[in-house]
Amino acid sequence: MKIRVQSIRFTADIKLIDFIQRKLDKLDSFFDHVIDGDVFLRLDKAEDDANKIVEIKINIPGKDLFVKEQRQSFEEATDVAVESLAKQLKKHKEKLRTHLGKADSPVVAEPEF
Repeated sequence: MKIRVQSIRFTADIKLIDFIQRKLDKLDSFFDHVIDGDVFLRLDKAEDDANKIVEIKINIPGKDLFVKEQRQSFEEATDVAVESLAKQLKKHKEKLRTHLGKADSPVVAEPEF
């Protein structure tokens, strides 16, 4: 999957970018039709330690999925965001199966006599 990483008002380390790419590549195992994605890294001016913000938007056919996480580190925020995107992808895939009539266990109505 093609990922564009943008760090706002700071320069992201190559290790962080590689980490994000590896995590997002795992999403292909949940849904094969991911087109591309954008990742935005920001530092919040909050006084507490949880000032790292990761925003991820991925494009799939007919829909965009978005998640925003704020944690103490970019790695931690990325982990939580990827888990959330995985849930969204699973839900979307299940909706597609249901709408296309490919549900795993179709409900069969019993005939009335």
